Amino acid sequence: MKILHLDTNHELLINQLNDLGFINDEDYTSSKEAIKAKIHQYDGFIIRSRFSIDKTFLDAATKLKFIGRVGAGLENIDCHYAEQKGIALIAAPEGNRNAVGEHTLGMLLSLFNKLNTADKEVRAGKWLREENRGLELDGKTVGLIGYGNMGKAFAKKLRGFDASVLCYDIKSNVSDENATQVTLNELQEQADVLSLHTPETPLTVNMVDAAFINKFAKPFWLINTARGKSVVTKDLVWALQTGKVLGAGLDVLEYEKASFENLFSSTMPEAFQYLIKAENVLLSPHVAGWTIESKEKLAQTIVDKIKSKFS
Repeated sequence: MKILHLDTNHELLINQLNDLGFINDEDYTSSKEAIKAKIHQYDGFIIRSRFSIDKTFLDAATKLKFIGRVGAGLENIDCHYAEQKGIALIAAPEGNRNAVGEHTLGMLLSLFNKLNTADKEVRAGKWLREENRGLELDGKTVGLIGYGNMGKAFAKKLRGFDASVLCYDIKSNVSDENATQVTLNELQEQADVLSLHTPETPLTVNMVDAAFINKFAKPFWLINTARGKSVVTKDLVWALQTGKVLGAGLDVLEYEKASFENLFSSTMPEAFQYLIKAENVLLSPHVAGWTIESKEKLAQTIVDKIKSKFS
């Protein structure tokens, strides 16, 4: 079987697939059209997020048996059409869930303890102790929307705190020892913190808007390490300005390109200009699952899944 690699990944991915007898070709620079012209030669390809995999691309891949996505989500792939054509879809959420859980907790604790602003002030010669008095996570209620690999990983990290952890998910019976499943209304009634762990779907795009925020009984903190398009940025800015949202940790942004590799190519949106100046907002460039360890784990997960299906 021949596999085409469209993005660079940990070297073990190709090395182990070679050892298993697969033929591995690499093309990290050609255009989508150039790749489409030769994809008929391959039984599988492995991608991160370089471009979308649509119907016309899948129709050109006449021998294709699988697509490996070195990451968690599959929103850049027309999954329904691929499955209709009998193409196996292989993702690796197990590979970076721990990294996402740790990053989410780090963002929350940094916001609660004003570490980003305090660091800047001390470097500028300011010693403002009362202004940097923080909050404790103990006693708070943390609400998670989405309780799959990422949500469960974050809930596990919260076990060391005396906090109440609630989760809402479209699937039933997902409660475990780390979180109690509730309705969305119950979560909005009780949460002091909201953390998003959902894929990008029609249900989650623009999910966190003004109407959604207004349903929370208390002002809350928002953490988003999932997908940027789940949060309407201008509505988040309004909520920050009015105090309905106390602060936000955003690893992902509405303005990201579909490849996740760049932010935006046009002028900076007004709402984003507010975010980059707000002291109660913490930003990172879609790296929650992007650790030294997760790079290896993601690659190993893909190898293991290909091996189990095709060796």
